Amino acid sequence: MPLRRRSRQGTVGAGVTNRTGGDEPRVINVLVVDDSAVVRQVLTAILTRTPGMSVTAAADPIIAQQKMKRIRPDVILLDIHMPRMDGLTFLRQVMAEDPVPVVVCSSLTGAGTEEALRALEEGAVDIVTKPKVGLQGFLEDSATRLTEVIRGAAMARLARRPATAESGRTAFPPAPRAGTAATRTSAQKLIAVGASTGGTDAIREFLAAMPADAPPIVIVQHMPERFTRAFAERLDRTCALRVKEAADGDPVVEGQALVAAGDRHLRVLGSGGLYVAEVRPGPLVSQHRPSVDVLFRSVAQAAGPHAVGVIMTGMGDDGAAGLLEMRQRGAATLAQDEATSIVFGMPREAVVRGAVGEVLPLDHLAAATLREARAGTTWPSPDAATE
Repeated sequence: MPLRRRSRQGTVGAGVTNRTGGDEPRVINVLVVDDSAVVRQVLTAILTRTPGMSVTAAADPIIAQQKMKRIRPDVILLDIHMPRMDGLTFLRQVMAEDPVPVVVCSSLTGAGTEEALRALEEGAVDIVTKPKVGLQGFLEDSATRLTEVIRGAAMARLARRPATAESGRTAFPPAPRAGTAATRTSAQKLIAVGASTGGTDAIREFLAAMPADAPPIVIVQHMPERFTRAFAERLDRTCALRVKEAADGDPVVEGQALVAAGDRHLRVLGSGGLYVAEVRPGPLVSQHRPSVDVLFRSVAQAAGPHAVGVIMTGMGDDGAAGLLEMRQRGAATLAQDEATSIVFGMPREAVVRGAVGEVLPLDHLAAATLREARAGTTWPSPDAATE
């Protein structure tokens, strides 16, 4: 299956950080902005132990602005609740004046979760959770994710956003819904999607273009636990199809998208168009939990040629091996192109490994996925096996 490449060429103009999934900067200058002295100390300790990172800290956005005049950071690690200026206001100013990749460092509380997701809509590229000070576990799995996220953010491609006092925008208007979702699929394929850095916006645009009767969709977006449920709920409010965080045993059905739960692997089990979700803890795979590789491999085994795989913006190689397995088993495979990717890491690696059949800009991906998903695949009816 030859690679088909249809990529919209873009130029890097004023206000765009010209970093892609290629060579990383020799030293990544990180600015930690948090009013907690303990959090600043812990984050600084973790990052300064990481080769190739230099760290500066500020107790609030006003101090951060002064420090940015002296040294422009490559990445800002930003708290939301701070004195003198809140994190969202600071984020909007940064994105309007001189975009710098921002990673939100948020608590796991309900309010913190919602505001962190709002920050992603305002231009932040990723989320990490507040360090669990005093817990040994944080300095293992969570520290690994923190440094990975910072490296990915440092390669992000950003553009200026108009300055507003408070955006309050909804990326897409609510769409009409169909009736109750079907209990099985017919003449359609299973769609599996994987993304990381910059993926929340990409997934939102992708799902917003899907009709209410879209083929079943399963998604891994690298994101901490608890944030995935809020992310799915926000998508559900603005998309025609239903969107929910996957729970163990959920049916994988037409008109619904399941988002992998943070800190849990998502697999698809079943055959012949009758699928269920398996949600389980487990070790990191490709440095992630949930892992795109885990999802894609399960889809390759369960659906084979009755599947479409889509890999989107993100750093690293998670998903490349799984997408290759999908393609080897006859699935159609698509990748987001470099021009529209915040970080062209995961798609690039999938292309290099021969896992991708077609490379497309983000605004073409949904239509191409539907075309492949409705390309004449028909499973036998439930009654056929008993005749």
